[in-house]
Amino acid sequence: MKSYGVWAGKKIIRMMLLLLGVSLAAFWLVSVSPIDPLQANVGQVALGSMSQEQIARLEEYWGVDQPPLERYLAWAGDFFRGDMGDSLLYRQPVSHVIGVKLVNSLWLMAIAWLLSGLVGFVLGIGAGWNQGRLPDKLIRGYSLVMASTPAFWLALVLLIVFAVWLKWLPIGLSVPIGVEASGVTVLDRVRHAILPALTLSITGVSNIALHTREKVIEVMESDYVLFARARGEGVWSLLKNHVLRNIALPALTLQFGSISEIFGGSVLVEQIFSYPGLGQAAVTAGLGSDVPLLLGITVISAAIVFGGNLTANLLYGVVDPRIRKGEIRQ
Repeated sequence: MKSYGVWAGKKIIRMMLLLLGVSLAAFWLVSVSPIDPLQANVGQVALGSMSQEQIARLEEYWGVDQPPLERYLAWAGDFFRGDMGDSLLYRQPVSHVIGVKLVNSLWLMAIAWLLSGLVGFVLGIGAGWNQGRLPDKLIRGYSLVMASTPAFWLALVLLIVFAVWLKWLPIGLSVPIGVEASGVTVLDRVRHAILPALTLSITGVSNIALHTREKVIEVMESDYVLFARARGEGVWSLLKNHVLRNIALPALTLQFGSISEIFGGSVLVEQIFSYPGLGQAAVTAGLGSDVPLLLGITVISAAIVFGGNLTANLLYGVVDPRIRKGEIRQ
């Protein structure tokens, strides 16, 4: 138990260092960006009509007059104290803006994450079990096509077909237009989340299905499965006692690792469907040089992605102690 605690502690420290590196990289990219925050948010015409004193106050508000290192250290110090600063665009605390946007994104991404994992797992088992036959060829063909299909293109196709032509689903947003927050029902939120969640699910199925297929084929060609078949074990017994038992952990690890893909795809999908989530807020903050909000979103998003990978690693360490023992001896 003590060795597991040391091993898990090292993993957590490594994640913290990665978060620090991500914040540094994000801040540096914003600093070298050619976008002028004053021109992007105030406009060249408005700047031309302002006095030097007014421009100086705007530069102080946007932090243009401060050296990048000084701005980063000030932000990092406040962040570690629990203060993410105030959004320059929304004029609200960054923690509040992220909280509102994150609820919308998590609702969307959780549906996509579960659907892609379950469907990909089932399709992978079906393809591996029927290796070389028609079901295998169809599932592999679907997975390869979807793996090479851009998420934004698929989102546009689904939007045109189901929202514009058939008019079965709303075109975008997370709630109906003109309806107060108190009048929005769970059914309304579900209907608005179907198309973006379906887009993320379809694109996320491919990797899980293909990896699961390879694991199933590997298990089916193993000596102990061949021996079980020779003893006359039935299909369900082979699937339950050998296949599922040996592919469950790799599939679970891959599922947690797919969080990064879901996050990355949600940025484009939220833009296509005008879905007010964390991805759309990140694009708005980047184009508007809202450094506090962009850094807050970057760190929180990275923490969720790294947290998924960390969870998978910790689960592996519990199930297979050889992994953590090998790392501790190194």
